[in-house]
Amino acid sequence: MFDATRPAHAPTNHPKIRMGRVGVLLANLGTPDDYTYWPMRRYLNEFLSDQRVIDYPKWKWQPILQAIILTKRPFSSGEAYKSIWNQEKGESPLMTITKDQTAKLSQAMHARYGDQVMVDFCMRYGNPSTKSKVRAMVAAGCDRILFFPLYPQYAGATTATANDQFFRALMDEAWQPATRTVPAYFDEPAYIDALAQSVERAYEAMETKPDILVCSYHGMPERYLHQGDPYHCQCAKTTRLLKERLGWTDDQLVSTFQSRFGPEEWLKPYTVDHVAELAKQGKKNIAVIAPAFSADCIETLEEINEEIKESFEEAGGETFTYIPCLNDDDAHIAALGKVIEDNLRGWLA
Repeated sequence: MFDATRPAHAPTNHPKIRMGRVGVLLANLGTPDDYTYWPMRRYLNEFLSDQRVIDYPKWKWQPILQAIILTKRPFSSGEAYKSIWNQEKGESPLMTITKDQTAKLSQAMHARYGDQVMVDFCMRYGNPSTKSKVRAMVAAGCDRILFFPLYPQYAGATTATANDQFFRALMDEAWQPATRTVPAYFDEPAYIDALAQSVERAYEAMETKPDILVCSYHGMPERYLHQGDPYHCQCAKTTRLLKERLGWTDDQLVSTFQSRFGPEEWLKPYTVDHVAELAKQGKKNIAVIAPAFSADCIETLEEINEEIKESFEEAGGETFTYIPCLNDDDAHIAALGKVIEDNLRGWLA
């Protein structure tokens, strides 16, 4: 249906082209190709050189990054990745899960739109690159692309930098496709319902019910909030909507922030400190969920399930339950599918 053809009334020497399809390009943060030193260093260099992530002046930041951080951090980060690595498939869990999400969404879109829609994924850092996937979609006849950063809440260091990379990729296309970017979906009812279902399933399976649910979001410098980034407000609303959907009271869940980096103040309370404080207050049984992550990754499988869990237990906590990300859960796929369909309106019947 989408074989390369010459446009109608074109001369015989006109090159054949493919067109008429819609591409849905999912985007996630990224992953190193391996947990050994050089792949880790390449990945961290790309990630930590992004000025959406670290916005210090390059003349000040790059010498510190290249001479100090990138000589040591690839070893420690590599060990963390090694502890969660999917050895069977030779890839990180984030890669495995993103592939599974893409396959299920591709199947759902094909059931609705047939061959008109092509679904694929890219990573902001590492492989597969955004540029390579944009190129592949254009070559496959996608004259429209819906770019979907898989971050429920908007932040400059996640959604915006993914969009930046997408737009840079378009700069290399001789004939740019029409494009749309998917906005944050933190208040999408189907997403909130999928989150609530995951909590309900986890609680039903527990012998000892948690004293409190900790909603741990990825952190960011506090000054970003004062510069206009809506991330903190969207996280707060996600927690409120989840609480309302569960029918809970304010004392049954709390929002915290993890993954601090650097010397400045970040959004508080810090998850690693707050879980210890909860244990000292007598809340010996807690559950933790990560609503800002669409797929389990180093920040959830290693940081939450190891570092943050250890902080809780060392302070006297007894039962620590991590509730996995939504990953390729059917309710999550349905929610993402609805977001995609909403954003395809006007392009497809």
